[in-house]
Amino acid sequence: MAEHPPTPLSLKMVLIVPYVVLVVALALAVGILSYSAGSRAVATVSEHLLLETVGRIAQAVDRHIVGSGAVLESAFPDGMAAPTTIESEFHELRTRFWIATSLHIDPNNYVYYGNESGQGLGLYRHSVQDAELRMKMKSDEHRAIYRFSGIDGPLNFERRETRLFDPRTRPWYADGKRTPGHTWTSVYIDFGTRELVATRARRVLAASGAFEGVVATDVSLRALNDFVGTLEVSPNGIAFIIEQDGNLIASSTSPNMRSLPDGGNARLKATDSEHPLLRASYKLVQERLGAPDATALPRVLTFMTDEGDEIHVAFDRIKDNAGLEWITIVAMPTSDFMAGVTENVTRTVLLAAAAVALAILIGFRILAWVASDLRRISEAARKVGDGELDAPVGVQRSDEIGELARSFEAMQERLRTDKLTGLANRDAFLQRLRKRITLANNDRRSTLFGVLFIDLNRFKQVNDQYGHDAGDLALQEIAERLRDNVRAGDLVARYAGDEFVVLLDQVASRDAVGHIRRQIEEVLRQPLTAIESEGTEPISVGGAIGEALYPADGSDAESLLKSADRAMYVHKFAERSEHSDLPD
Repeated sequence: MAEHPPTPLSLKMVLIVPYVVLVVALALAVGILSYSAGSRAVATVSEHLLLETVGRIAQAVDRHIVGSGAVLESAFPDGMAAPTTIESEFHELRTRFWIATSLHIDPNNYVYYGNESGQGLGLYRHSVQDAELRMKMKSDEHRAIYRFSGIDGPLNFERRETRLFDPRTRPWYADGKRTPGHTWTSVYIDFGTRELVATRARRVLAASGAFEGVVATDVSLRALNDFVGTLEVSPNGIAFIIEQDGNLIASSTSPNMRSLPDGGNARLKATDSEHPLLRASYKLVQERLGAPDATALPRVLTFMTDEGDEIHVAFDRIKDNAGLEWITIVAMPTSDFMAGVTENVTRTVLLAAAAVALAILIGFRILAWVASDLRRISEAARKVGDGELDAPVGVQRSDEIGELARSFEAMQERLRTDKLTGLANRDAFLQRLRKRITLANNDRRSTLFGVLFIDLNRFKQVNDQYGHDAGDLALQEIAERLRDNVRAGDLVARYAGDEFVVLLDQVASRDAVGHIRRQIEEVLRQPLTAIESEGTEPISVGGAIGEALYPADGSDAESLLKSADRAMYVHKFAERSEHSDLPD
């Protein structure tokens, strides 16, 4: 009884794989869509929250400083001439200063005035009823402090300051004198309270229109810092206010001052903060404030930290007509709001994974068995597409995939082989040559190698005299001779027409290449045995051979072949000079 060949395995056996993939893809799609929808919703909500928080901070700043202008106008109404001396209108000034500090006792509880004579008068409110008057009537005297209660309460001398206070040397006086209207000083640390303070000042003119003095009011920023500190942006979110130079005014996550070795305090820049998110957010905002579209504020940006966390940042610029210009920044990690979405997606994916676990378990081995070989064929096809014609397939099967692999290997062989001579073709040779160059570049210990370019001398004469069939036989015999006279590691290829090339894989020197060239020249001079000669003399074609050595004659395949080609023509013309009757 005849034995039947085994029935090839059918790919129908692996149809379970598309089913499993479909179910898994569906589960992933549900998870991805859930995550995407949640991400978009969170992004929208977080953007609104950030903008709202930035707006709340801006409103708080506005409420905090808005009264300062009215305080100055109450102390010295616009257009009211300054007195020539403080004592000439002492009672009127005291009354106006009391009224001015009554408008916004928190934070504008201090109004003061200095003139060009070095006189100074200030009213500091401790409470609704209690206050102190700080005054000096001569430029060289120390300022005296008086306590009183009520608008017209009697003055009770308390002390005289030990330090000489000259209003004309203070920054607020210089800024007010220099600026036509209202102006803000930079934020500074108050010597007495050790808190951040900003001063609003305005020049006061004499009846003649000449500059006479400056009226100012202090705005304590402690309440503003407390407000920012109580903001709940998100579990890991932050909010802060900075000046244009990067100094912190208020922060929800870090101090706005730093301690000095001598026990004093100094302003803290955002770049020096110990909070990494604050530093990163400030750096981003600082870069964007210099962009052409920096006027389109407020705005929300997104960036990635060095640790790979996504951060949303909203910022705005706060400005007023007195020159105040602060930046408010609110930042929060996406993970603060994505936790719930991530948990929901995780549950969805886990439930879907449980539903398909059985199908995956059954089809996994089949999928791995089939997919690995398909990947090998696919990778080989990709390499062939990239020009790597000898990429191994390595698939041994008896089913349709095995048949496909064998067909693919046969195609590879045809693609890299010259049909007439059985040698490697031009593409296969170039690919092998480029690989050899790459090897030499990557491994400096690699030995030298060379290229021979061979052009047959009298091949056209054979074609013309004996016909193209004889010419084909001549090419086949020449190919066989070349193949038999090179080493096992060398490669012979038909380059084009009657041109051949040889890759000498390992050579010791240029002399070694020349020695091999001369040997092949001698082989090519031998008479052809495949063609029967009509005359008494045997047929011989011979050839001119050019040589090139890597890397001396070229650093890439094209350069090496051109060098060898040029050398071949040198040899050809040299032979023609020696044998003028030598045909092409």
